[in-house]
Order: sequence, then structure tokens, then C-alpha cells
Amino acid sequence: MVQNTQPNRTRADKETLLANIALLYYGEGLTQSEIAKRMQVSRATIVNMLRESRDRGIVEIRVDGKHLASSHLARDLRDKFNLQDVYVATADTRDGPQSRQSLLPQVGRVGAAALLDIIAPGDRVGVAWGETIMAVSDVMPRSSTEGVEVCQLIGSMNSSRVPASENCAIQIAGKLGAKCFTLHAPGIVATSDMAEVFRNEVTIKEQLARLSQLDMTVASIGNVSGDTHLKAAGMATQEELDVARAHDGVGIICCRFINTHGDGIAVPPDDRLIAAKLDDLRNARKKLLVVCGEDRAEATLGAIQGGLVTHLCVDEALGRKILLG
Repeated sequence: MVQNTQPNRTRADKETLLANIALLYYGEGLTQSEIAKRMQVSRATIVNMLRESRDRGIVEIRVDGKHLASSHLARDLRDKFNLQDVYVATADTRDGPQSRQSLLPQVGRVGAAALLDIIAPGDRVGVAWGETIMAVSDVMPRSSTEGVEVCQLIGSMNSSRVPASENCAIQIAGKLGAKCFTLHAPGIVATSDMAEVFRNEVTIKEQLARLSQLDMTVASIGNVSGDTHLKAAGMATQEELDVARAHDGVGIICCRFINTHGDGIAVPPDDRLIAAKLDDLRNARKKLLVVCGEDRAEATLGAIQGGLVTHLCVDEALGRKILLG
């Protein structure tokens, strides 16, 4: 006997959507009218959804002076860096500061809400890879958006930390009811000559060309420390990280090194990558960067300086650090 799991999935999707609405209202301090405008629904609908989230126990209301004091952090970040919008994931720190791994699910939920807020019908969206983007894709509610295309920004790679790179694009496309264009090539190859052969193969060349005409990108950024995901995935060695740091490298976005100004650094393994170029990201009208962890502060600032961000989603501690940076 085959069990019908559709009702359970629908219920989970509804609860995820309610949680995302609640985060915008209680976590970021947006008004009901502001949320209604973002979600393109009536204010009455938002009122009902907030009531339902309380009735279901999704939201537990308590007054916390620290949270009230931080309610303007998103607006301060937006104004300082001239961004289109900023989303801040708040955390319960009553028992002390939380680790990056414990913050990641909350950042993922806020990142998913941000993605749904920003995306528009007909958008071509480039999706990157990594723990943070996987956290976003895992909790996104199903919300079909007409005419959307989702494109994989980084060729196929495996990692001990997260599933293969195409999984993020495929999962987000499925949640949006969108067409998905995966990149049919490895993320990195042995030599620059081999990479050039792959890039000129007809199918891959067409897929890479599609990445130069994106409306929106969804990415994260890592630092150049020894535990970076780029190294964990076998895409960079410790020696290559050392060289990048020697060239003022502070961050890694779509597997490419950037400096404090957000400029690309043409050091290995850059010439062996099969992935979106930094200019592909810059040329997109909407660029959502989702970042978790204070140790990404310098990298995040570099991405902002380099025009790689229009919409930013961060945890509260990281947000405060870059505001002061």
C-alpha cells in the first residue's frame, strides 16, 4: 500500500511560510503593511497568518530588550552600504553566543524568506553551492513563481559537508516550480587547458553563456581560512589559500577569490574552474548574499565593496560586526 505524503508536505510548507512571515515581523521589526507589500498580498492576509503562527505555536512571544535594541540593525546596514534591502536573523543568546552551526538553520530560514521576497516572475536565477545555500534550499516553502529559470553557478562537485553542487539549484527550482539548468561539467579540472576544452564544448558553452544573462543570484561567501569549504571539497590546497592571502585575498564567492575591494584574484585554482565569473554575478540586477558567522565579516565587506551584493542576509552578530567595520 502506497502512503500519500502530499498532505504532510503541504502542512510542512505552510508552517515554513508562516515561520518566514513571523521572522520578518517579530525578528526584523517590519510592519504588517511592509510584509504584505513584499509578499504581494493584503495586510489582512498577513494579520491572519501571524495569528495562525501564534495559534500553531510557531511563535512564542516574549519581550527581550536586546532584541528590541537590534530591531533597526537591518535598516542601519541598508543605509550605510546603500543596499536595496537587508535581512537579519536574530538568535536566542540567553545561554551565551551561538556557534555558526547552531545559527545556520535560522539564517537559512531568513535567507529563504529573502529569496521569496526578491524573486519576480520571469527571473533567471543563478544559485551557488555550499552549506549556507543548502540551508536556504532545505527550508524554502513551495511557492510557484511563473516563468522562473534556475541556473547552477558552479560545476558538479562533491563534498563531505554538503551534497553535490547541483543539489542546491535543483531543490530551489523544485520549490519554485521553475525550470532548472544544471551545469554539465565538473566544478574544477586538472589543468587550465582541460578547463578550456570543457568551456568550449557546445552544451557547456551554452550553459555558461546563460550565466552571463542573470536577473538574480543567490550566493554565500567564505573566508580564506584553512577550514574553508573550497579546501574541504578538494578544490583548493592549503598552498593555494596561502597564495590568495598573500594577494590580499579575504573571501571566496562561487569558488573564486576576492580581495578587500571585491576584485577577483587570478591565482590558482581560478584558471581550472568551470563556474560563473565574478562579472556574471555583478551584472545581475539583484544579488542576494546569505552569510552566517562573524569570521566572514571581512569577506562580506569585500563582496559589498565589489558590487556583488544588492540584498544581504546575515546573522545578528555578523551584521553588527560589518556595521562597525
